[in-house]
Amino acid sequence: MSEPTRSYLKVQYELRPAKQVERRMLVDSLQMLMEAGFQIRSYKYTGMGSIYFIDFMLFHRLLGIKDMLSVEHDHQIARRVEFNRPFELVLTEIAPIGQVIPKLSKDLKHLLWLDYDGVLRNSHLQDISTATTYLSVGSILLITVDIEPPTAEDSPEQWRQHFVEEGLDFFDPALEVKDFAKSKLPQRNIELLAKAINAGLAGRKDAEFIPMFNFVYKDGNQMLTMGGMVGARDEKRKVRASALADSPYFRGDFKTAPCVIDVPRLTRKERQYLDGFMPCQDLWTPKDFELSWDIVRAYRDVYRYCPNYAEMLL
Repeated sequence: MSEPTRSYLKVQYELRPAKQVERRMLVDSLQMLMEAGFQIRSYKYTGMGSIYFIDFMLFHRLLGIKDMLSVEHDHQIARRVEFNRPFELVLTEIAPIGQVIPKLSKDLKHLLWLDYDGVLRNSHLQDISTATTYLSVGSILLITVDIEPPTAEDSPEQWRQHFVEEGLDFFDPALEVKDFAKSKLPQRNIELLAKAINAGLAGRKDAEFIPMFNFVYKDGNQMLTMGGMVGARDEKRKVRASALADSPYFRGDFKTAPCVIDVPRLTRKERQYLDGFMPCQDLWTPKDFELSWDIVRAYRDVYRYCPNYAEMLL
C-alpha cells in the first residue's frame, strides 16, 4: 500500500476555487437527482474528509444528508480529525478506505467519494472494484485522482511503466509509449478507472454503472473526478429523464471528453461587473475593461458555482 501523501499539509483545502466549483456542480447535480425521485437526503455519505470536511459541510447543509462517515488512513492525525468534525452526526474511522467499503450496509443507498490526493495506484483500482461489487443499487460512486505525470522523469516511457506496474491486469498491453504523452494521461487514467468500475460489476446481474460525471480541473496539480450510479433499468431511465442529463457538465459515458473546470483569475470588482451580464450571449465582452471572449466564456461556464473569498479583520 502506498504511503499517505498528507496533502492536507500542503494545500489549504478551503481555498481551492476549481475544486469548490466541482463540489457545487455535484451538489447541483444531486439536487436534480432528488427532483427526479432519488432520495439523496436519506443516503449515507462516506468520504475522505481529512481535517477540513468541506464536502461534508456542503452535503449536510445543502442536501440534508445526516448519515455521514469520514475515513482517514493516517493514524498520526486521528485526534486532529476528530477535533475538526463539523457536526456531531459526522462519524470518523481511521482505516484504509478499502477495509471500510465491504462493511457499508447493503440495506442503505450510498454516496461514496473516493477522493484520492495522489496519482493512480493499484490500491485505488482495487478499492473501486470493491465499491462497485458491494454498493447497493441506486448508490453513487465518485472517484478523484491526480493526473499529473506520475513520475518525476519527463519521460513517456517512464510514465507508461508506472501504468503497467499499477494497472496490472487492467492495463492494455497494446498501448505504446506514444500513448503516454502528457496530453494523453487524462485518457489513460479514465480508461483504467472505467475498467476497475466494470470489473466490480462483472459478477452482478442486478446492476450496471451509469456514468454521470467526468471532470478535469486544476488548482495546483491537474485532477480528474469520474462518477456515476450503480443502477438497473429503472435508475438509468430516471437519470436520463432528469434535468441533470441536460446540464452542460453531464457525461453519459466516459468516451466523451471530460468537462474542464477553468476558473479565470478575476478581481472581485470584475466578477461583480460580469455577474450583471450573466449568462451573456456568445462573443460578448465588457466595454469598460479589457477581457477576452475566452475568459468571459470560461467565467460564464462556472459563475453559478464560483466561491467568494473574503478577508475578515476581527
